[in-house]
Amino acid sequence: MSTSTKKMVVKEDILNACKQYIHNEDSLKLIEKSIDYATKMHDGQFRKSGEPYIIHALNVGYILAVLHCGPRTIAAGMLHDVLEDCDIPRETLVKEFDEEVTALVESVTKIGNIQFKDEKEYLAANHRKIFIAMANDIRVILIKLVDRLHNMRTLQYMTEEKQKRIAAETLEVYAPIAHRLGISEIKNELEDLSFFYLDREMYYQIAHLVEAKKAERDEQVKHMISDISDLLGKNKIEFRIFGRSKHLYSIYKKMKTKNKRFEEILDLLAIRIVTKTELNCYEVLGYIHATYRPIPGRLKDYIAMPKMNMYQSLHTTIVGDDGRIFEVQIRTEEMDSIAEQGVAAHWRYKEGSKYDSRREQKEIEEKLTWFKDFAMLMDGQEDDNPVAYMDTLQKDVFEANVYVMTPNGRVIDLPNGSTPIDFAYRVHTEVGHACVGAIVNETLVPLNTILKTGDVVQIRTSKQFSGPSEDWLKVVKTNQAKSKIKNYLMRKEIERRQEKIEVGEQIIRDELRKRGFDDKEYMEKKKFEAIFNHFQVNNYVDFMYAIAVKSISPPSVVEKLTNQKRSVLETNALSKLLNKEFSSKKSTSKSGLKVSGVDSMMMSLAGCCSPVLGDEIIGYITKGQGVKVHRVDCPNVQNTKSRLIAVEWDETISKQQYESNLTVLAHDRNFLLTDIVTVISQCKGNMTAVSCVVNGEDLTATAKMSILVSDIEHLKNIIANLKKVNSVISVERQIL
Repeated sequence: MSTSTKKMVVKEDILNACKQYIHNEDSLKLIEKSIDYATKMHDGQFRKSGEPYIIHALNVGYILAVLHCGPRTIAAGMLHDVLEDCDIPRETLVKEFDEEVTALVESVTKIGNIQFKDEKEYLAANHRKIFIAMANDIRVILIKLVDRLHNMRTLQYMTEEKQKRIAAETLEVYAPIAHRLGISEIKNELEDLSFFYLDREMYYQIAHLVEAKKAERDEQVKHMISDISDLLGKNKIEFRIFGRSKHLYSIYKKMKTKNKRFEEILDLLAIRIVTKTELNCYEVLGYIHATYRPIPGRLKDYIAMPKMNMYQSLHTTIVGDDGRIFEVQIRTEEMDSIAEQGVAAHWRYKEGSKYDSRREQKEIEEKLTWFKDFAMLMDGQEDDNPVAYMDTLQKDVFEANVYVMTPNGRVIDLPNGSTPIDFAYRVHTEVGHACVGAIVNETLVPLNTILKTGDVVQIRTSKQFSGPSEDWLKVVKTNQAKSKIKNYLMRKEIERRQEKIEVGEQIIRDELRKRGFDDKEYMEKKKFEAIFNHFQVNNYVDFMYAIAVKSISPPSVVEKLTNQKRSVLETNALSKLLNKEFSSKKSTSKSGLKVSGVDSMMMSLAGCCSPVLGDEIIGYITKGQGVKVHRVDCPNVQNTKSRLIAVEWDETISKQQYESNLTVLAHDRNFLLTDIVTVISQCKGNMTAVSCVVNGEDLTATAKMSILVSDIEHLKNIIANLKKVNSVISVERQIL
């Protein structure tokens, strides 16, 4: 059923088209009322062509009726410009019709008196409004697509500049969404019309090539149709068969993307066979392949694996008796209807069925698996930059052409270059945040693996995982994943900053107590505000954060805060040991350690417990080897009461790596060590040594390894992820 309208559309045309499938008098009266109301409201308004404005509304209503849309959808299509162009208040439209019709009209209406910095931002804001409304009610985009289709059919009356702008917008936004919804009739016409206005010379060049070969092609197709008809007739299969012409823009796109000449495009000679059942489709394919030579690699089964827009068909390319190449499409009547009109065909109005938007939207998400992803893309986007939003939509949805599957068979579409992390965020935001590994086609792979169409992807998650890092931003392809990762990192930074503020406050409390002051007396924000200028900070948050990260000295803060210089109470263990008065002098080692009270002292990390930045540590004064720094829980210093010295990490020095020794106990299996090494690599750990032994009695394996980490949080992250490796029993830090 074609949506094309060549003659002048009048009221009776719409009503007659509606009466073919709508028999309820109230529904027909609603449509008639919308036609009369729109005619009255648009009276005296004219289009650029000089024709009455109502002609546009009538064409929109007629095309919606041809698509067998519901009465409220047709009514909203008739009224889609009255709020914007006729100064009709919303309340008036609700009173004249109802809330449902008004909501549809409002969703299609352009954004009004809001200031935008340029036209690009204005258009993006309008598109975002429509697509967000579409995520809630599919009828919105049907009306908008039909509205745009008729505008494109009458674009010749606009200036050349406006023609190009509207055509580019149509090609970039509306044609892709029509394709996504499977409405190929509208999509093809939008593309060809856009192509005409954007590159008229190339349009005519391809049209001329097509026309020059038309008589010859028609004869070849006619001959092939006759032969195939005889073949299927002998085997008593019900069918319809006809030739199919390729639209001009698709020919141009193939020539451009595949760098082919016009003569090289295989499926210019195309035949479509429409039969009764799915079984018939495969029978027809079998008979054709048994009679004609198929071209290898050109068979596509979209019946078993439908496209994202519900399209189903068998495609094969064969060589005819005269050496000509034909593309043959085989499908059922229902598949053919959905192939042409997509979602519009599937959700055609059925007499007596009450429209339930929630039920319909749920059904859409079940039928169009990508629609759920599309709706999820809208979450939290209302206040975002509209241009960035449309960019995300363009890249993540419209340009998606890699199709991968979850283990339960759900198809996820992604742009070229996408990774398991992109996949995880498309499944769900929390799955992305907790992603620690990926299994693609039953093989554990790095998270930066590029996915290919047909891959089956399983995401491993961990509740103990600390979440995504900035490195992920270099790996992911989709804007959606980038946005989710940036939001997560921003939230975590705020949380970390708050933690540092609390650390800063505690440092000042401790410093006040050391110097004999009452911390309760001085720990008031107002008192700190008086000394902000001295330390070149603007607020309390920045001030405490600077103290926590050691960029402001706690003693100098206390001196300014109390306006007194008072020595620290002699309670430090090192002061007693060395019989020195506590001073503010520091000794810092290359290992990022410092000790109060000593100008120069050799310090090193103990090899037995291998402390890393962030561990609780204690120093042990050796004879002739300076201070050995241990973890406080190291057995080698547990029973030592003398010769201990307080040491601390100096976080002001540049970041370095610390060696840590781990023991992993696991049930033995194939690829165990491979999985362990992969996880450590994914967590940015650098392995320096590894050994693994198998205990034959209980079939367990013990892996011992040395890895370089940046701090205790990095180490904890690696341990948490190692514990999630299949068959791992425990992961412990070694004490040598």
